[in-house]
Amino acid sequence: MKIAYTMTKGKGDLDEVLYNFAKSEMAIGTRVVGVVQVNTDRDDCPLCDMDVEVLPDGPTIRISQDLGPNSRGCRLDPDALEQAVSEVGHRLNSDVALLVLNKFGKHEAGGRGFRDTIGQAMELGVPVVCGVNELNREAFEAFSQGTAVFVEPNPKALTDWLND
Repeated sequence: MKIAYTMTKGKGDLDEVLYNFAKSEMAIGTRVVGVVQVNTDRDDCPLCDMDVEVLPDGPTIRISQDLGPNSRGCRLDPDALEQAVSEVGHRLNSDVALLVLNKFGKHEAGGRGFRDTIGQAMELGVPVVCGVNELNREAFEAFSQGTAVFVEPNPKALTDWLND
């Protein structure tokens, strides 16, 4: 079982690291499945739109909801997240060389989201890389039963981990 996580502090930095890592691996022929997040700034709102690109070939799914300019609640669209989970699940098999997930977040910590997909990849022997934030780090470590390793948040370090 090979599972790693990476973390950054800056807003959107983790998305860029995982996007660049996944794209560089795909460019050299690595069979990658999963999701990477692409944020789009909006002129009419201080919050960005959040989309995930299903790897390797789409679709792109908007996972954020527009709750209005004064909302303070979670903007994640759970139905859109489950659509992404389903799309990735249909692509995951023993021929896959890497599963990349933009985030082990609140839904995964609560037993939903990509949690079963990660388990399926581990059963298939597919290496897994997840983005994790500090809020969900403890839940991720408990889920991975202490087997996950931290990898510095840069594509080269992630590639080195994958090839080790």
